[in-house]
Amino acid sequence: MRKLYPSEKLILSRLIFPEPYDVLLDETGLPAGALRDDLITLINFRLIEVWQTEAVEINRATSYDSDHIESYTFRATAAGLKKMRNE
Repeated sequence: MRKLYPSEKLILSRLIFPEPYDVLLDETGLPAGALRDDLITLINFRLIEVWQTEAVEINRATSYDSDHIESYTFRATAAGLKKMRNE
């Protein structure tokens, strides 16, 4: 895999614990389109996983709708945390 872009590192650093999209948008200060693109890239490289809130539970999603990525919660995978530390 290629090196992480600074915005991807910033996102990963916020995902030690599950965080919803709106919190990531606020904490990273990235434009919505850039955040969306980086999240999809990180998901495709299996560096973050997607979680879905259902009632009072948060469950790992088996799939996600990239057109409505703002509806999900994200968390770094072990591979994502390792990649972030090694760069």
